[in-house]
Amino acid sequence: KHRGHVSVVSRPGFTCFQVSLPLNFAAVDSAAQPIVTVDKGDDALMQRVMESARTIAVVGFSSRPDRPAHAVPAYLQRKGYRIIPVNPNLDEALGERAYPDLLAVPEPVDVVQIFRRSEDVPPVVEQAIQIGAKVIWMQEGIINEGAADRARRAGLDVVMDTCMRVTHQRLFGKDSSSPSWR
Repeated sequence: KHRGHVSVVSRPGFTCFQVSLPLNFAAVDSAAQPIVTVDKGDDALMQRVMESARTIAVVGFSSRPDRPAHAVPAYLQRKGYRIIPVNPNLDEALGERAYPDLLAVPEPVDVVQIFRRSEDVPPVVEQAIQIGAKVIWMQEGIINEGAADRARRAGLDVVMDTCMRVTHQRLFGKDSSSPSWR
């Protein structure tokens, strides 16, 4: 159908498959290229989230201080946010009880901050919807458009592929406590 071919070279300890498909460069050049955009959230949304949020559940919290999944929530805690670590391998972190998943968290959560691989985001979003969270914040490098769409359809705000610490520092300054309710 594609007018390609498959070849294989094999000998003990080595096997190589080669798949060749012809490419019609004229068709590629004339076709409209897809535009890929990632909604990272706008400054007004992110500022509103950071000014109204009090409790942040951190899914994928790391016990290692050198990891962003520890350093970012530690920074936010120093700025006055209540941090709830969510990691099934931890009992406690940053002086707070840790929970195995969002469904185990016994109090309301404003923001669900995600430090998990992009493909692991959909079940986190489903749990965030179940617990009534207001915001999904996928940390820098984490992108899942399908999960983001699901969260938006459920009424949650979404920030994707954006570091919460960097955004806080940019919007409020490195040395400031914020927001104003603190």
